[in-house]
Amino acid sequence: MAAHDPSRRLATVTVPAPDLRPRPFLRHAEGQARGFWARGDRWLAHSGVTVELTADPIRDEDRFATIAAAARDVARHALLPSGAARAPRVQFFGGFSFRADHRAGGVWSDFPDGVFHLPAVELEGDGSGDAWLRVRALVPGDSGDEAFHHLRTLAEALRAELASRADFAAPTEDVRGRATATERVTWEAAVETSLAAIRAGTISKAVLARTMDVELEGRVDPVDVVSRLWEVNRGSHVFLFEPAFGSAIVGAAPETVATLRDGVFHATAVAGSIRRGDSPREQAELAARLLASDKDRAEQRIALDDMIARLETVAHQIRSDPQPHVLTLARIQHLETEIRASVPAGVGVLDLVRLLHPTAAVCGLPRDSAMAFLEREEPFERGWYAGPVGWFDAEGNGVFAPALRTGVATGSGWRLFAGAGIVEGSVPALEWEETGIKFEPMLDALRGAGADLEPVAVSDAEMVGQDE
Repeated sequence: MAAHDPSRRLATVTVPAPDLRPRPFLRHAEGQARGFWARGDRWLAHSGVTVELTADPIRDEDRFATIAAAARDVARHALLPSGAARAPRVQFFGGFSFRADHRAGGVWSDFPDGVFHLPAVELEGDGSGDAWLRVRALVPGDSGDEAFHHLRTLAEALRAELASRADFAAPTEDVRGRATATERVTWEAAVETSLAAIRAGTISKAVLARTMDVELEGRVDPVDVVSRLWEVNRGSHVFLFEPAFGSAIVGAAPETVATLRDGVFHATAVAGSIRRGDSPREQAELAARLLASDKDRAEQRIALDDMIARLETVAHQIRSDPQPHVLTLARIQHLETEIRASVPAGVGVLDLVRLLHPTAAVCGLPRDSAMAFLEREEPFERGWYAGPVGWFDAEGNGVFAPALRTGVATGSGWRLFAGAGIVEGSVPALEWEETGIKFEPMLDALRGAGADLEPVAVSDAEMVGQDE
């Protein structure tokens, strides 16, 4: 981001919009930068860019500090309407790559080391039916109430236009396509290599990922994909970030890296997996099996202990559940432990993300050794996969989740990612099955958005030993 121009100041106007919903709002914004963030019934959609904050891995030694400082500079020059004691809260939306030395390219061409948008328009709502439309712009510093009057006129005109338009239905014609997964034999060999490194003491855990490429004959709107994800994954942190038309990351993360609100920190340590089951009884039986699994409990404990050890360097009154519980999602179940802590004044959510990312749940341990191992063994660029995505404000509050259960769209193609934690006792065939389950949310969302996918392509080597 260029240095702030003091002759331009940030002005924001908010109007009630209880009749508006995120999907038609985002469809209306097609062609612009767009985003969507939701957990349960709370959601926020945005479009356009008033300010873009970026981090450069060559120029910026600390990408998190660079982004946070730039955000404070923007918010510091906000214009207050007459009679207001303080300016409206300013939120920045975006994320960071998994590795700090990431170079944008390939499927990640529009995703640099870090990028955040201060949107031109936001629509925020919850399950009560209330919604608020927010419009902002950089205006001349001496424009006074004239600027707010102009923005209010724009907001009310946009609200009226959106309210007059019916919701957009999903495409009536399916888009044919084909999904091709990582070769099974090759990936299971990488799991064996991970286990050999664990036995040798080089690492204690590695979170090994694989990819699935989906080629479609036409374009599927990422808005339809994220809408389907949100519909069936209300327990996850669902997100869409489209910094440029046609390039979007979409996902549904089961956990958070860091949530900070007024000095109170919250996160979840999630690891260990088992499928959900097809009936309530089977679900309960599988959950009990997961809780009784020494391997999965050890994997989850690794993630928890590492987060707590890192938090102890800055936080106090750290509290966690005495035992993990089962987090049940649409297709899969995990072991989860809640973590809470108090954070001193002056420590913001980006400081905590810098401290905690990458967690043992998305990388492995020891962190540096696991990062180096993954760079050697994964034959693809992670980009933003498993990187922290979310939002923050100039006061340091915010929510960040790892970009998991993720797909990145480039035109009509999509690349999906799924990973599994490899620890002592991991079985390559079972880890393959686990990653297969983790692809399902995005595959289901693509189908729900109109993709008519053939069965996932497998190599001849993968067919060996499979049932008829």
